[in-house]
Amino acid sequence: MLPRHRLRQIVNWLNLSTPLGLLIVLAGGCGGVRRAPDGLLIADGYRPPVPIGAAFTVGNVIVFRDIERHSGDLGLIVHEARHSTQYSWFLGVLMLVPYFGSVLFSMAVCGDHASYNPFERGAVLEDGNYVKRPPWWRRAPSTGA
Repeated sequence: MLPRHRLRQIVNWLNLSTPLGLLIVLAGGCGGVRRAPDGLLIADGYRPPVPIGAAFTVGNVIVFRDIERHSGDLGLIVHEARHSTQYSWFLGVLMLVPYFGSVLFSMAVCGDHASYNPFERGAVLEDGNYVKRPPWWRRAPSTGA
């Protein structure tokens, strides 16, 4: 494991984001956790209806609804690994406050949670299988004919 990944792993344990991720895995009905490269942990089978998407990350824990559907999607894993790094930079669990504020901002601007969310953009939208939507005011008006 590269030193930067080891540092991310340690910081995310100390800032309590990885322990929170493991609690979410337990509460979400996942079938267990397995080790992944770069100090990441992967869980599968998350059942509650939130958060939105095929996968989400808390600390060094990447949680999937159905990993088999995305097993060949390396871009998604890379996108989620970038979120893990963001937790180590942005004070761990405290990152959730600006993250969800950014979700609300993006929803207000364009109607989806990712397009204008700086955390999702920093993790590269396309790698997370998001399409950047234009803001409401730049869309062509619909013809109600």
